[in-house]
Amino acid sequence: MQESIVRAWTTNDRVTVFLVERMPMALWEAGVPGQPRKTMRMIAAHLHNVRCRWIKTLGSEHGIPVPKQVDRHTVTSEELVKALGESGAGIRRVLELGSEHGGTVPDSKGYVWRNLPLDVGHVLGYFVAHEGHHRGRIVMLARQMGMRLPGEVTDGLWQWTKLSRG
Repeated sequence: MQESIVRAWTTNDRVTVFLVERMPMALWEAGVPGQPRKTMRMIAAHLHNVRCRWIKTLGSEHGIPVPKQVDRHTVTSEELVKALGESGAGIRRVLELGSEHGGTVPDSKGYVWRNLPLDVGHVLGYFVAHEGHHRGRIVMLARQMGMRLPGEVTDGLWQWTKLSRG
């Protein structure tokens, strides 16, 4: 089961990187409609920064290194792709930790919110749902702003079999 959980996360991570790598600069720097202080860059950076916070919350106490968060105002897409590699590996390690402990991520003193059951199925589902929500948000906002992403990008987000092979 651990291999399946880890592979599913790895594929999700590749889908997120796939989108970030293909966001045009004009979209990257565009403001979010209705949120004048937020840019598309900030939404993309949020994915990495949230990963870092979850790694800190669930994994740091168990020896998992916490990647550095990125500056959501200045990060470039290239810098974010590199950072996503680090945070993707950290989340993978959290899932492996849970698998190594009977399918449940061990408790941590830093986990006070308690909104997420710590069995690896729920942890994986939560992380994938979060990223899927924001990937969809980026695609939808691009359309609304008249910067529709090419079909090969939006269709590529659903090529999980291909992306699962790396």
